[in-house]
Amino acid sequence: MARSDAILTRLLSLHPKIIDLSLERMQALLARLGHPERSLPPVIHVAGTNGKGSTVTMTRAMMEAAGLKVHVYTSPHLVRFHERIRVAGDLITDEALSALLEECEAANAGAPMTFFEITTAAAFLAFSRTPADYVILEVGLGGRLDATNVISHPACAVITTIDYDHQQYLGTTLAAIAGEKAGILKRGTPAVIGVQPDEARTTIEEGAARLGVSLHIAQQDWQAYEQHGRLVFQDEKGLLDLPLPALRGRHQIDNAGTAIATLRVLNDERLTEAAMAAGLKAVTWPARMERLGKGALTALLPPDSELWLDGGHNPQAGRILARAFAELNEKHSKPLVLIWGMLNSKDAGNFLDPFRDLAQRVICLTIPDEANAIPAQQLASLARDRGLKAETARSLAAALAQAGRGALAPRVLICGSLYLAGHVLAAQTGEAMSAVSGAARR
Repeated sequence: MARSDAILTRLLSLHPKIIDLSLERMQALLARLGHPERSLPPVIHVAGTNGKGSTVTMTRAMMEAAGLKVHVYTSPHLVRFHERIRVAGDLITDEALSALLEECEAANAGAPMTFFEITTAAAFLAFSRTPADYVILEVGLGGRLDATNVISHPACAVITTIDYDHQQYLGTTLAAIAGEKAGILKRGTPAVIGVQPDEARTTIEEGAARLGVSLHIAQQDWQAYEQHGRLVFQDEKGLLDLPLPALRGRHQIDNAGTAIATLRVLNDERLTEAAMAAGLKAVTWPARMERLGKGALTALLPPDSELWLDGGHNPQAGRILARAFAELNEKHSKPLVLIWGMLNSKDAGNFLDPFRDLAQRVICLTIPDEANAIPAQQLASLARDRGLKAETARSLAAALAQAGRGALAPRVLICGSLYLAGHVLAAQTGEAMSAVSGAARR
């Protein structure tokens, strides 16, 4: 076990709940640490339901293509906790992470503190001690009471597309959820707003008006669309003709537009059109409509099969994925087999609905080592209720073997959870997973 894993496991015991949204504990710990959050490079603070990770990684890719140094904080991790903290372009080392966690643990002195709070404090310490041009900070959950929302004067706030998720914490309507996400808006800070349902956009606009925040809204103040195999971006500053992002799926054009709009709002002359083009072509982001190449898992399928992975887990993610695979099937038809696992905090039925006339069958899997995983039998029942052929598998390897039996060369999509995606990537590459689950994140 890595040294940091032992410390992370210990930190889980500091609070009885995985999720307890509040700012008071975080503010107290940061005060004891000397307020590292006040010594950061300009911060881009990103909230939203869908597209946060893709928007963050495209923003980073374009900045780095411009030669800038960028700190990045994201969650959850897929395979190793270190994925969450990128210091001036590089994933944090185990030695550095361990030292920072122990420093935060000592400063906290055993006080109640969620895992996400204390690890976020460690990230702030890392970022405050290494020079960089920008920090890209992804909200963990919600926005208003998220541990990242202690930054008083970010350079830019970003809200990606909002959908139903985490209703037990954020509210049961899009307006309520949007109100929580809009909690990252700060007076005097411009905000970029991605494509939104009308109800969510109205709530964000109302919150911004109360604070006097300047909004840059998708399809109103800027547009991003595909034309002749290119990405066209247009705002009041003019038109950009750029390559399509390397990330697959039509929805990534919207996410790329949000990232480009963010760079335009920063008014940094180093962020040129050439840098944007280079970043879009080079960007990578695992488990986002990712086609897996040669590895231990793809070897379990028949020749000429395809193995795809996506961690989307809410109704909109299901709709986006189904549309993307329908378009893929129009170009190159193959029988689609889903390998599906979800957590019990997610809307499993509505995630699956869009695949009703698309998937040949669904192989249901209980996500390994996750206490809140929906049992495979329950998922299979949900699938059958929606008219889909469904079966269960006892393991990921067994699911892949089953997927290969019904068709000579299927197109297999493993989907439904980022935590399942982490197990997939670890099994594919043989990399050891962090002892602390990606689900331990608030």
